[in-house]
Amino acid sequence: MSQMRYRFTPDLQLFDFEAFRTALATAPQPIPLFKAALTQVQQGLDARFRAGADIRDLIHGRAWFMDQLLAAAWYLFDWPDDHISLIAVGGYGRGELHPKSDIDLLILLGDEEDTPYREHISAFITFLWDIRLDIGHSVRSLQDCIREAAADITVATNLLENRTLVGSDQLRQRMVASLAQEHMWPSDAFFEAKWQEQISRHYKFNNSEYNLEPNIKSSPGGLRDIQMIGWVAKRHFGVTSFDDLVERNFISDTELRILTQGQAFLWQVRYGLHMLSGRSEDRLLFEYQRQLAELFGYSDNDERLAVEQFMKRYYRVVMSLAELNDVLLQHFDEVILSGQHSEEITTLNKRFRIRNGYIQANNSQVFERHPFALLEIFLLMAQNPEIQGVRASTIRAIRDHRHLIDEVFRQDLRNLSLFMELLRSEGDVARQLSRMTRYGVLGKYLPEFGHVIGLMQHDLFHIYTVDAHTLKLLRFLREFQTPDAHERFPVASQVIMQLPKIELLYIAGLYHDIGKGRGGDHSTLGAADAQAFCQRHHLSGRDTRLVCWLVEHHLLMSMTAQKRDISDPEVIRDFAIKMRDQVHLDYLYVLTVADINATNPNLWNGWRAALLHQVYTETKRALRRGLENPIDKQEWIEETQQEALAILRALGADEAQVAVLWQRLDDDYFLQDSPSEVAWHTQGILQHGDNPDPLVLISAPTDDMREGGTKVFIYAPAVDHLFAATVAAMEQLNLSIHDARISSTCDQYSLDTYIVLEQDGSVIRDPERLQQIRVRLIEELDDPEDYPVIVQRHTPRQLKHFTLPTQVTISNDPSNQRTVLEVITPDRPGLLARLGRLFLEFGISLQNAKIATLGERVEDIFFITDADQSPISDPELCQNLQAHICAELDRQASR
Repeated sequence: MSQMRYRFTPDLQLFDFEAFRTALATAPQPIPLFKAALTQVQQGLDARFRAGADIRDLIHGRAWFMDQLLAAAWYLFDWPDDHISLIAVGGYGRGELHPKSDIDLLILLGDEEDTPYREHISAFITFLWDIRLDIGHSVRSLQDCIREAAADITVATNLLENRTLVGSDQLRQRMVASLAQEHMWPSDAFFEAKWQEQISRHYKFNNSEYNLEPNIKSSPGGLRDIQMIGWVAKRHFGVTSFDDLVERNFISDTELRILTQGQAFLWQVRYGLHMLSGRSEDRLLFEYQRQLAELFGYSDNDERLAVEQFMKRYYRVVMSLAELNDVLLQHFDEVILSGQHSEEITTLNKRFRIRNGYIQANNSQVFERHPFALLEIFLLMAQNPEIQGVRASTIRAIRDHRHLIDEVFRQDLRNLSLFMELLRSEGDVARQLSRMTRYGVLGKYLPEFGHVIGLMQHDLFHIYTVDAHTLKLLRFLREFQTPDAHERFPVASQVIMQLPKIELLYIAGLYHDIGKGRGGDHSTLGAADAQAFCQRHHLSGRDTRLVCWLVEHHLLMSMTAQKRDISDPEVIRDFAIKMRDQVHLDYLYVLTVADINATNPNLWNGWRAALLHQVYTETKRALRRGLENPIDKQEWIEETQQEALAILRALGADEAQVAVLWQRLDDDYFLQDSPSEVAWHTQGILQHGDNPDPLVLISAPTDDMREGGTKVFIYAPAVDHLFAATVAAMEQLNLSIHDARISSTCDQYSLDTYIVLEQDGSVIRDPERLQQIRVRLIEELDDPEDYPVIVQRHTPRQLKHFTLPTQVTISNDPSNQRTVLEVITPDRPGLLARLGRLFLEFGISLQNAKIATLGERVEDIFFITDADQSPISDPELCQNLQAHICAELDRQASR
């Protein structure tokens, strides 16, 4: 018997094998008949799938059809004796066969000597290839099976699931007897090996069910997790179906329903993936998510896209399967592994104890008699970090009693106090909130959080569902409090220790995105929910206002750093006014750093860290100075010049030459560059002298600097093509541009500073790479009018599925006498160079730029003027510029 088989009744209407055998007997060539049969059956199965047939009938029906077809193929050859069998193993051995799945076959020999069969075996396998079957096959004797299974758990698992298709079933029975657990891989060793295998597999997918393009077979909560339960159960108990586990009281009827319904849903998705892709595709790629959503009857509505609704169901299914996998493997561990050791029991209170490192309810009535224990158990784990997890029986009891968390429960002062005590705990709060989510408690206690469980946003920026992102944010808040965080997050780890009430930060983290998926501004909706939470949990008015302010403004700091000119004192003053005081600034800074890191691991880099640090530091200075005493721009310029001059004196610079050079520069230069940068530029220009070649200086952060990007400074004649030529050359060098600061002298020289990183976000420090960049830029900028060809690199697959229309916003900044141009468009290679060329065609002068790539789209801000260094005031020119940018970038995105 194969493992966990579905009781399938052959559907004789699927294919008429009697007619097939009759035709085969007279056919001059069998191959066309076999190919036609495969096509006919697959088309019939696909039609049934689209019509909504039971997926189990389709999967097992295809396996039944393949059984008959392989038997017919086998009998085309005149086998010398019956000491050979054709065995179905692996998934096919379970009687499961998806449209493009490999057909796992074992040709089993009774003897080691294969000479009598070699020619026929080769011809048989060749025939299967000729009819275009995707087979995975092996030829082994009984001794081969024993040797290879003993050496490799994967082989042992594959052979665990077997059915005789053709030939003597006695050979298979002898193999099964030889592989029994008393001979090899006893159940404890088998379980331990498979558990470690699952841990490694989950690690490859970031231990998360919530990947943007999950693998429905191998990701946590996927089909492999279901199969894992079956393998261990078969090895230890010898059962042949999940029903047998219910009869043994090992799983409940509810758990059986979760398993079978979850498996059926994943089978539907996998079948659809194979059918749409035409290959054995188990990755739920973007190009198929939309098609599957439509195939399964989802449609867009005012709140969510069809694809988001479909993926929400997927994530919820795999989350429930992952939870069940946790329970059952923990149960296996208790029965198979832990049961072999003496028990260590420590009493915690009247309701709970620690048993062999895992917390356990003292009896089965604990949660029924004391519903508050549904929260207390997580507080106890936070207070006792030595607890490794929850016993399987207690996880089941939590699941069976979580329905007790109703509105009366949520208003009970004892429960309110327990939850706040958890948030104030010095233990790993984030880990316990993750466990509460895993076991369905947090979504019950906070229904507004339950609403966002499994909620995805169909883009490349938010790579996790809202609940997974929120829990990751909380884990970063926890990480900031550990000693190891200082190296990676030097400012956040210092600031978080100064916060007066850490629980307020956890509440803001829980609620910052909770308003998503309802339509409207999620920050405003989340602030209202946070206010209700704080009032229900009896927080003071002051604390409530702080939490609501953090939720409502959780994007403010990142947007200021990425989209505003933070070298402008007015920008910093406006931001400081919104902060009100140091406490608000500290809380928001830590929340922002955690939010960025939890959104997408590719977002956080040294440059983004430096931007936030700069905003934080300058705002802190403004608050200390007093908001009623704003810094004067002239004062800022003078301070910058004085500090830069002190550096240059120490380097032995000629002050007279410095003064002459600085007289050529406009005021904005000293506002947007730091004193150390001004000194660096000045020394380089003076040393460059009258050299006609462009001056290119590169400064990389030192090895001990976690923040900042690689700075590229270019001093060259201010010709119209310079920006377009520079960004085109940088894109050809595979550099990612994050910032551009453009200044000019009164005698038409340009001083441009670019912040660049490698395409993967890493800082460039390698001397050879830095020299390559410098030499290439000098070569390309020697004659900017002959600027490099705009890169035509291949657009990454994922980007091709996001084709939002380009949005261009143009507004004027009167206080700084410039125009602000914002471009939101799909990310594509060569984008900046194309914009540079358009600026050239329209006679636009670039003063500054903020470059932000957010997943599949860019949100770039350009501070521009006309050729006379004045804001662009002509409405017709603005309209034409807007139209040309949209047309050019949308044409590029459609390629």
